[in-house]
Amino acid sequence: MDSKSAHKPYLKITDLTKKFGEFTALDNISLDIFESEFVCFLGPSGCGKTTLLRAIAGLDIQTRGSIEQDNVDISALPPTERDFGIVFQSYALFPNMTVDKNIAYGLENRKLPKDQITNRVRELLDLVGLPEQGIKYPAQLSGGQQQRIALARALATSPGLLLLDEPLSALDARVRDHLRGEIKDLQRRLGVTTIMVTHDQEEALTMADRIVVMDHGLIEQVGTPEEIYGQPRTAFVADFIGTMNFIPGAVTAAGTVSVGQSTFQCDTTYHANGAPITVAIRPEDINAQDIHDGDSNVVDAEVKSLEFMGSFYRANLIGPTFGDGDVHADFSVNLVRRKSVAVGSRLPVRLPAEYVQIYAANGS
Repeated sequence: MDSKSAHKPYLKITDLTKKFGEFTALDNISLDIFESEFVCFLGPSGCGKTTLLRAIAGLDIQTRGSIEQDNVDISALPPTERDFGIVFQSYALFPNMTVDKNIAYGLENRKLPKDQITNRVRELLDLVGLPEQGIKYPAQLSGGQQQRIALARALATSPGLLLLDEPLSALDARVRDHLRGEIKDLQRRLGVTTIMVTHDQEEALTMADRIVVMDHGLIEQVGTPEEIYGQPRTAFVADFIGTMNFIPGAVTAAGTVSVGQSTFQCDTTYHANGAPITVAIRPEDINAQDIHDGDSNVVDAEVKSLEFMGSFYRANLIGPTFGDGDVHADFSVNLVRRKSVAVGSRLPVRLPAEYVQIYAANGS
């Protein structure tokens, strides 16, 4: 969204804490979400992402803290008085009702005229691409179709906020890939502010405008998919999103770190000289071509193993710089053919300074 800072957030979460007995599921969470954004809560099981979604919905009232939606404090409101639609992983359709009746449920509760309900149901079935399925029952539909109907039902009352609780995780991979594109396209067309809980990093990277990475009830980082992937703020985020190599080292001077028998140049801001650190770099950022004499961050490596991944090869590299561990590097098929890279090959590789991240040895 343009000029986010120029207006108030649509959803404002402030100092939100949720305890279950002695266990703290959410620890002082603050977050702003803006109108028409698609935001993903991403993290491993037990990180607090579903608890946060349920607090927003009023299904699990927070222990303390506040939630404002469209400038209205909804912190203590029951779910029925909050303005949202929700889609669950399990579809949660009424099995004894037709598709038409499932979608119409919320509209009928609002006592809308019958013809208005009929028109809205027809409009929503068209919207989710199932115009002929209204007379069927949920059991007669595929999993992907059921989730489309659950989405139509959530959107029926034109809510200000759409909440998606792992909506694709029960579907097979092909249907999941197709449906995530449909959901994102639908969200863009409707402009509805959307929050989706997922543990699937690919889902978050492809669907979200911003990602909220969570762990142990805390927000580790908030940013665009590009920011989360390219500039992970902590070792946890770096490790959780995509594939990352970690190599132990130490800061030797401003802008310089020692790793094994090598010295690398990289940004050492916020790390003191002599501090033990972890050097991190993604496999696709390790370069094995166009290396010249005098280039910095170049080391000799041996190919321990080579996996064909379709559009590229993943090489496991070993060498004195990498200590006892392996380092993964992704090489293009053309490079492997041109350089005749094979198991046992030795070759120079460069770890470009601009792609090297460093973290304190404790992970921060």
